[in-house]
Amino acid sequence: MPVLLPVSRRTLLIGTAAGAALLACPAILRAAGVRFEDDPFTLGVASGCPRPDSVVLWTRLAPKAEEAGGSLFAAAPPALEGPVEVAWELAHDERFERLAARGTALATDDWGHSVHVEVTGLEPGRWYFYRFRAGGQQSPVGRTRTAPAPGSAMDRLRLAFASCQQYEHGYFTAFRHMAAQDFDLVVHLGDYIYEMSWGKKYVRQHGTGIPTQLWEFRDRYALYKSDPDLMAAHAAAPWLAIWDDHEVANNYADDHSPKTRQPEQFLAIRAAAYQAWYEHMPVPPAMAPQGPSLRIYDRYRFGDLLDMTLLDDRQYRSPHPCGNDRTGGDDCAERFDPARSLLGREQEAWLDGALQDAQGRWTLIAQQTLMSELDREPGPGTAYAMDGWDGYVASRDRLLSAIETHKPANPLVIGGDVHAFWVSDLKKDFQNPSSPTLATEVVCTSVSSQGPSAKTMQAGREDNPHIRYGRGDKRGYASLDLTPKQALFGLEAVDSVERPDGTVSRLASFAVEAGKPGAEPA
Repeated sequence: MPVLLPVSRRTLLIGTAAGAALLACPAILRAAGVRFEDDPFTLGVASGCPRPDSVVLWTRLAPKAEEAGGSLFAAAPPALEGPVEVAWELAHDERFERLAARGTALATDDWGHSVHVEVTGLEPGRWYFYRFRAGGQQSPVGRTRTAPAPGSAMDRLRLAFASCQQYEHGYFTAFRHMAAQDFDLVVHLGDYIYEMSWGKKYVRQHGTGIPTQLWEFRDRYALYKSDPDLMAAHAAAPWLAIWDDHEVANNYADDHSPKTRQPEQFLAIRAAAYQAWYEHMPVPPAMAPQGPSLRIYDRYRFGDLLDMTLLDDRQYRSPHPCGNDRTGGDDCAERFDPARSLLGREQEAWLDGALQDAQGRWTLIAQQTLMSELDREPGPGTAYAMDGWDGYVASRDRLLSAIETHKPANPLVIGGDVHAFWVSDLKKDFQNPSSPTLATEVVCTSVSSQGPSAKTMQAGREDNPHIRYGRGDKRGYASLDLTPKQALFGLEAVDSVERPDGTVSRLASFAVEAGKPGAEPA
């Protein structure tokens, strides 16, 4: 598989004669060989993967995003073929009077004319501004931030986390609010797109069927990323992103899909989906997929305040227990099988090492879904979601045992997927309310996807004593304001996603005090 030229950075220091010459001649920065009549930056700009000395800048040239593939080469005749040189600039100020770095990257049709620039040699803990130029057109300006230096003292870190943005179910009001809140970081926990249409009421339309080929996945991403509120959130702060199932196929598990029975056929779909995800996310060129394989699990450090791990609970998991990807009760013994894993044994071992090595005042595990046990059947019966951690009990037990054994400082878990706000205690033994609390979990609701049934929410609140809070009738996102002494979670709710002028207000707040696992209303 061809590899996108990683940077072609040609970074120039502003103090040099060459840098001064370029500053005097901005036209030199323009991409050569092509002129765009239409704006090629219709999908906006983004940044991500912040390290103390680097950050990734992203854009994708799509002057005709509404046409096939959302790319430069529309169906017939092709609008443009071949590589396009894209110039980029990174500055200390929004007017770009104090440049920190500049260079060019090559956008190729092999990667949907996406650009992934990993800018290195930056100062830690600094805000920067960036932009792109190509074919006589200039992109919007984005803002990004490097991570603080390892071990450096931090007083505060503010981040937002979100998941599940079904385009047809409503507007992305949560992202508009998020963009205005001056967060240091945004963490997206999956279901960035939906491959399928479902639900009872549509506010907008996909306009096409379920994607299975690369150009179809590109179309879907182009549709979602053209949303102005999502573009604003990407431009406002760096992102860390992981996927869940709908980026590929609902409830898939490794090479198993409920709707595509032949593994070989499904892996071809997964390869197309993973490539489209890579093409549209602010991740480094080193993450480019190899066919149906793409590693997204990773770890990040933010000064002395936070160690964060990002997990992948789809690509390596065992098949669903008892042949069921929906719900089941205690009669499904296979869900307790220690040979089965949600993360895969290699990722489990990696996570164990990361927890052992954690050095921050807080330890955050960012993963896709609700980790706490959740009996979804009101009363004496039981019902568990087989597609989540309840279908992989031994795998969850190993993760919680690693927390208990290695004792990383102040462990927190965040998740999404289930379209509801949940705040819970992660217990050593969920069946014993007096069992030690090993970590605090907060799950964000969906950005727009329709919520769970009232029956599920009732059972969750009444039959699971480790659940501190549950609400599924609101859409939105969650925030985390982290200081050395406290983690303050805000549950940010949209009043309505069915109209574009919805507003956001805080539904509830929960605080975790350092050294005291368990969230309390704040």
